[in-house]
Amino acid sequence: MNEVVGLQKPHFVLVHGVCHGAWCWYKIRCLMETSGYKVTCLDLKSAGIDQSNPNTILTFDEYNAPLIDFLSNLPNDEKVILVGHSAGGLSLTDAIHRFPKRIHLAIYVAANMLKHGFSSDQDFKDGDPDVSEYGEIADLEYGMGLDEPPTSVIIKEEFQKRILYQMSPKEDSILASMLLRAGPIRAFKGARFEGGKDADCVPRVYIKTLHDHILRPVQQEAMIKRWQPCQVFELESDHSPFFSAPSLLFKVIVEAAAAITCN
Repeated sequence: MNEVVGLQKPHFVLVHGVCHGAWCWYKIRCLMETSGYKVTCLDLKSAGIDQSNPNTILTFDEYNAPLIDFLSNLPNDEKVILVGHSAGGLSLTDAIHRFPKRIHLAIYVAANMLKHGFSSDQDFKDGDPDVSEYGEIADLEYGMGLDEPPTSVIIKEEFQKRILYQMSPKEDSILASMLLRAGPIRAFKGARFEGGKDADCVPRVYIKTLHDHILRPVQQEAMIKRWQPCQVFELESDHSPFFSAPSLLFKVIVEAAAAITCN
């Protein structure tokens, strides 16, 4: 494809966001595999078919262990392209700090792109969804007791189509309503990353979703300005372009991979 990925087509590793799982990438995986790419879709702890209780996942290290374990076990001569959606961006950044030499490229799709995670008030302003205008949209669980912060969260079913999938086909929003699981909010809020000395050597691309009701375009732009990627793409999409604009998302991901060299 180019001098970075050589003659072999790249290996894409797709990382879901909060409450979702590997299943949410089914359209993108199909497009990639049909085009001859190698694709891995992971379930992080307590997501998808992983049976862990989200109320017991209290640290981001625990939550992100499946991705870290996957990268740890890669052959020494193999590199991958990471694609992270929404809170999956935190997983990518964690991986960048830990395994910069095993990552060709990190692609953030409507995602948290915070160099050190939620380490400052500005990080929370830029990366924490503000959906207060919609009212009480989430069900919270308090696995450590009512006097402690919540341990898991899920958007109530009646708000999911309106906030997550307002431009997506109805069949996909229905599928999601059947498969979404509570996410370990305590782990996300505590996501903080030390500065790996080679982290900035990993090229990054950001894909903005212009009709996003979860991570507003102004928040996405703020993160882009603070930790500038090599390239920025824009999609006329809701927060979930793997449902609402799969062909365009696939095209942009492949284009980003082809232009992997970052000046």
